[in-house]
Amino acid sequence: MQKMADADGVCISYNDKGDGTPVVLLHGFGEDSEIWNEQVKALQPFYRIILPDLPGSGHSPVPDKTQITIEDYADLINAILMREEIQDCIMLGHSMGGYITLAFAEKYPCKLKAFGLIHSSAFADNAEKKEIRQKGIEHIEQYGSYSFLKTSIPNLFSNKTKAVSPKLIEALIEKSHSFSKEALIQYYQAMIGRPDRTGVLKSSERPVLFILGPEDVAAPMKDMLQQVQLPNQSFVFIIEETGHMSMIEKPGELNIHLSEFIKTVSKWN
Repeated sequence: MQKMADADGVCISYNDKGDGTPVVLLHGFGEDSEIWNEQVKALQPFYRIILPDLPGSGHSPVPDKTQITIEDYADLINAILMREEIQDCIMLGHSMGGYITLAFAEKYPCKLKAFGLIHSSAFADNAEKKEIRQKGIEHIEQYGSYSFLKTSIPNLFSNKTKAVSPKLIEALIEKSHSFSKEALIQYYQAMIGRPDRTGVLKSSERPVLFILGPEDVAAPMKDMLQQVQLPNQSFVFIIEETGHMSMIEKPGELNIHLSEFIKTVSKWN
């Protein structure tokens, strides 16, 4: 069932499925909540799944605000929990969704049973990464969102996926027609401005899940291996022959890891 929440004049649409321990799944840049379709099939029979469309994605409108931060997105997720009277949840974020998860963990730690970074990083953008994103903004402004995503999406997949399952990539590119350039620029500006949040991992009293892909160019495994040792309790899974998109590259394997993590941490709390 599609629902709406809002915070500080920004609206967010979300879906609420199933019963049990609440699990919030946050999608990444250039995606919407449907990126989790295979995970929902596996998890919904056992858990309550909250599926937001971040502002400008899916059913959520683009905010009127010219500037929106990662912290603003975290506040919107909190607005959903408040509307649904959810006291605490397990939050799992992919890529940009992981950045929002970390911001949420910093601002609302008591509302998390546990959280997870799925191909995502606590590091802030370095100067090189900021420059790359700024060039991306310039490309989007000049040529539009579809042109940008059509070029960038294939880089998120492993070589095997590109060779064996090109239709997976083509389907994701086709969906990118729905994104406005305003939304993508807001996302990039928010990501450029986010701080380093390795301190959130170090201080977390909650279990943290890490999903890594050996061929991930967006959240390189060498960076992630520096972070997995920071929390007091880490669950670390490397999914072979994947890049940045295990949700659709290796959904069965990812679903096993998510199910094990959720089942384990639910017993602890």
